[in-house]
Amino acid sequence: MALVYKICPRDLWRNAEALGRFTGAPVDHADGFIHFSTADQVVETAARHFAGQDDLLLVAVEGDDLGPALRFEPSRGGALFPHLYGDLPLSAVRSVTALPLDPEGRHVFPAEIVPA
Repeated sequence: MALVYKICPRDLWRNAEALGRFTGAPVDHADGFIHFSTADQVVETAARHFAGQDDLLLVAVEGDDLGPALRFEPSRGGALFPHLYGDLPLSAVRSVTALPLDPEGRHVFPAEIVPA
């Protein structure tokens, strides 16, 4: 399995680091699972759900480390999105990268997500 990605406000992620695990954002709690995106989905996720929001982080997680708690389920337009049923252990996190805004207010992703 490949990496999956979570877009997270910096303060919420800092709380997770202090706690030793990520328990989810308010939308995750409401839906009963932690929302993730694949590399092919994360840019659209940012545009749809985080438009213009600053001080976000892109958290890359090794999907294999999450075991059967990670399920790919139909969501937007029938596409399969990764959902984690349980807390995210920080041991599964491969990188945490700032997700700044460009002058037009769009998020700037690392090259491995959007090749130059």
